[in-house]
Amino acid sequence: MKNYFLIILFLTTFFSAVKAQKKQDTTSENFDALTQQTQYLDDLVNNWYVKRSLTEKDHTNFNNPVNTDTETIPDSVYIQRLFKLPTVVPMSYNKTVKQWIKFYSKNTASRRYLLGISQYYMPFFEQILDKYNLPLELGYLPIIESALNPRARSRSGAVGLWQFMYPTGKMYGLEINSYIDERMDVIKSTEAAAKYLRDMYKIFGDWTLSIAAYNSGAGNVKKAIKRSGGKTNFWEIYPYLPRETRGYIPAYIAALYSMNYYKEHNIIPKKIDMDMLTDTVMIHKKLNLHQVSEYLKMDYDKLATLNPQYKRDIIPGNYKPYPLRLPFDKVSSFLNSEDEIYQYKDSIYLNEQVSLISPSKSDRPYTNYNYTPPSTNGKKKLYYAIKTGDTYSNIAEWYDCSVNDLKYWNNTRSTKLQIGQKIAVWVPIKKFAHYQKINKMTSAQKEKTNIPTIHNKPIVKPDKNKYVVYKIKPGDNLWVISKQFDNVSANDIQKINGFSDKDVRGLKIGQEIIIKKK
Repeated sequence: MKNYFLIILFLTTFFSAVKAQKKQDTTSENFDALTQQTQYLDDLVNNWYVKRSLTEKDHTNFNNPVNTDTETIPDSVYIQRLFKLPTVVPMSYNKTVKQWIKFYSKNTASRRYLLGISQYYMPFFEQILDKYNLPLELGYLPIIESALNPRARSRSGAVGLWQFMYPTGKMYGLEINSYIDERMDVIKSTEAAAKYLRDMYKIFGDWTLSIAAYNSGAGNVKKAIKRSGGKTNFWEIYPYLPRETRGYIPAYIAALYSMNYYKEHNIIPKKIDMDMLTDTVMIHKKLNLHQVSEYLKMDYDKLATLNPQYKRDIIPGNYKPYPLRLPFDKVSSFLNSEDEIYQYKDSIYLNEQVSLISPSKSDRPYTNYNYTPPSTNGKKKLYYAIKTGDTYSNIAEWYDCSVNDLKYWNNTRSTKLQIGQKIAVWVPIKKFAHYQKINKMTSAQKEKTNIPTIHNKPIVKPDKNKYVVYKIKPGDNLWVISKQFDNVSANDIQKINGFSDKDVRGLKIGQEIIIKKK
């Protein structure tokens, strides 16, 4: 009897501890997410327009809340208010959502400035979402993504209002280079976000899951659905989602609530000293933002805030035309003096980037510290004429050499090829006649033969009943390719081909990959 009592006591204590641990984990999870959102709102003060609009009182009490008495509001009122919102995205209410509503409904200066600055950004978001026939309430996502800071950068490397990672940004056509990062461009990034959300909805057919996929990727949401036994409701797959994504939907619902019911919480939007009316002009020459701000007698920070995508203050219009956003009252002044502005202090703000320098004799363009040039003893040089679709990788495979060998023999560091160009290849004299035939082979012949006599091991061709052979085309990436096949993901293609992340980034036009039939 004593042992029985001890077992009951142990089990009661154990399950109480598990329950307490789960509650602690949930509290910790929400605390981490709330802390991150607080940081985003704190960063809002660094926005130029907010700095200009801060009063002395705001500086001293930026995040000290004014009492809005959210504790006394019954759940039924929150539920009724959410129900009244004209949204296509389903609104849910529970303890987690309520916790986030309390957070976003605090009457702090940061919330008041967030409401104020949203009046500038929301028309851009809604216009583009409407263009793609998407729910306009998706425009509230940047509030939790970046607190409407176009220069926001997360610890994981996500950038901009919509917090795009580098690969996703490139996948959706955003230009990212040393001068430009269109993840910070209000229009371009919103266009990309609309396309991304539209694609997620095509996959899941549910806006709550699509928003969750926007945060963590479609793969993680699919895994959560599978682990839950096939459930397709966000709250049913909630435990199986990544930690950050669990708080994402509740935070989104709360942000949407607070942006629509701020008056009920006695929050008055702070007027932002921001140009609500703007327009763009196209820049066709290299131009520094300082040239524009000084010539037009504009505040530089104001101009830079309107054009956050230019990372180094330079618009590389000599490469291709780029937009410059200006306050509406400055557009005519710019157009009337455009030539003078391009020339204004150009020797100061536009340094020469190309200079003529003669390399020393020891310098070689193909120098590679881990590369040892092959001997040409017993070899003879031949020339191969470049044809459509040829790459250095293909040529190296046909002639049983490496890409570095080809660069060395042709005294080049570039991998660019032009049709008709002839490149030198050194091949064994004994097999010269065999290699010489390659230059006259058609693409199909080269694919069929793949020169098996040259390689030490035979090439294994995929079973046509199980696999499809696909040739990479211009503009392809694994995600684009996966959309052409039923029930195939980019992950599936990467796995079946044994690609590393580096291999995925280095796909070449004409390269063949295999795709498993389903």
